[in-house]
Amino acid sequence: MEDKAKIQAKEIRFRYMQDMPPAVDGVNMQIKKGEFVAVLGANGCGKSTLSKHFNAILLPESGTVTVEGMDTQQEEHLYDIRQKVGMVFQNPDNQIVATVVEEDVAFALENLGVPPTEIRTRIDEAMEMAGIFKHKHKAPHKLSGGQKQRVAIAGVIAMRPDCLILDEATAMLDPIGREKVMKTIRRLNKEFGITVVSITHYMEEAAQADRILVMNKGKVVLEGTPKEVFSQVDLLHSLRLDVPQATELAQQLRKAGLDMPEDCITEEECAQALAKLLA
Repeated sequence: MEDKAKIQAKEIRFRYMQDMPPAVDGVNMQIKKGEFVAVLGANGCGKSTLSKHFNAILLPESGTVTVEGMDTQQEEHLYDIRQKVGMVFQNPDNQIVATVVEEDVAFALENLGVPPTEIRTRIDEAMEMAGIFKHKHKAPHKLSGGQKQRVAIAGVIAMRPDCLILDEATAMLDPIGREKVMKTIRRLNKEFGITVVSITHYMEEAAQADRILVMNKGKVVLEGTPKEVFSQVDLLHSLRLDVPQATELAQQLRKAGLDMPEDCITEEECAQALAKLLA
């Protein structure tokens, strides 16, 4: 029996125009319930295109994508799939439609005809989970970028999805806003069991995931835990990708002759390794 909220892609290919090379080219992958998966890759590698297949915004040219066993190409499953898999995009201003925060969070529920008493319960729950409950009566345009993105996240989780797809959702935020949004995402994943797929350029964010997929030219070329992936610094650089700053520092120190571990991915791990050497 398939795990709830598992997304599975089998040999999927997709191109935007017939005379263009595939944006996604023969990808096989699966995401299990409760996982936090980060997808990395240089611009144009196909990671955002892949993510849009997970809730049927895009449909594969060949191959199949299933959500809890439901084929995204079967129209009768479309409503259920989009209930189970919610998406948050890069620009929060493009996702906010109301003039008051709580009204924006309620918008999709009202359009779906959810009873008013249940709407009240759901939006309060979603705003609390996203950490923006105290801003519920404010106008979104008066909020910071990070707060707006958390409003967008609350609007999605009010739908009670099993899986949350973040398509570079922190790309337009400053470091403080990114950290607050990531704190919200970690909480949704760890405390509430929501499956998370994060398309990101920020390696420190990817280091918080359970598993990382690296894409290049439409294909998944590397997969593993953050430690497994980020230990391959030279390969990642060849794919035009950075690594966490702690990983980069550890590698440079190894090249200078110090006995630093290859799997440092956090500042704490790097500091502990240095302290051990100094001792």
